[in-house]
Amino acid sequence: MDSIQATKIVERVADLPLYLHAYAFHLNMRMEKILPEDLLNIASKQHLKGVKIHVVDGESQSLRHANDERLARFAAKAHQLELDVHIETSASDAATIDEAVQIALKSGATSVRFYPRYEGTLSDVMETIAKDIQYIKAQYQHSGLTFTLEQHEDLQSHELVQLVQQADFPQLSLLFDFANMINANEEPLDALAVMGNEITQVHIKDALITHEGEGRGHTACISGQGELPFKELLLQLICLGENKPQVTAFGLEEEVDYYAPAFRFTDEDSNPWIPLREMSETPLPTYGLDERLNKEIVDAINQIRYVRNILSDINKDAVNVIQK
Repeated sequence: MDSIQATKIVERVADLPLYLHAYAFHLNMRMEKILPEDLLNIASKQHLKGVKIHVVDGESQSLRHANDERLARFAAKAHQLELDVHIETSASDAATIDEAVQIALKSGATSVRFYPRYEGTLSDVMETIAKDIQYIKAQYQHSGLTFTLEQHEDLQSHELVQLVQQADFPQLSLLFDFANMINANEEPLDALAVMGNEITQVHIKDALITHEGEGRGHTACISGQGELPFKELLLQLICLGENKPQVTAFGLEEEVDYYAPAFRFTDEDSNPWIPLREMSETPLPTYGLDERLNKEIVDAINQIRYVRNILSDINKDAVNVIQK
């Protein structure tokens, strides 16, 4: 940590915009034990800035299935609790984006996250995604929403940067996930260095790396028990932006037991085949469901505490640098 970084950290860390992420409660939401409105209560109780919610979180009680009246009540509750809302979806085609945007606008959200899920050669997939982005730009550039493209296990950092930079779409930026670059055969800090100028949002989690032939997968785990450079990633992300913080939302995405396989490999050619992938899901346990649901809630709350402790340590380090 140098003196410039230390100054930024001391100025920024106390008001770091931490967001509750619905995936931290994925199994409970699959069982409809926790619903989108409940996330607002949890975020408020934990003194967080906002929530990140997928359109399908809560199954039959998800925002996808909410009528306009319920979405309006949701928006009013978020406003009353002074919470920002981000909507997430897991594809980039027009119909998926249209649905997410309508939910976002009706629920008072400010941002929509998406990631592509296409099969084909890399060049064909990149062309299709670029067309999807141009659709979003043409339809929603002036909607008042911002959009983030998440690095989600199959595209590499330079490819994502290319998509954003070629789009000429100021409302579009990248969402950096702590682990998803592993599956694209990249290292976290290397990926951050490549993507850095385009990142405005983050998903915080930890993971164990699985070696799979010439590639690597990851299995998410309790924060602090994985193999990712957790503290250094946080430090560098906080420091993005010269005169003001570049990252405006850090999502607390504890997702213990989530697994994603290798998608990119060291021996692939220059135009590799990108396989089709399903949207992210963690399997429900085959036994001990109630215990697992309770543990998930404990893990999610513990992650908030763990991240805040790491931020406190980073701040202490920064103060020491400044005082030297």
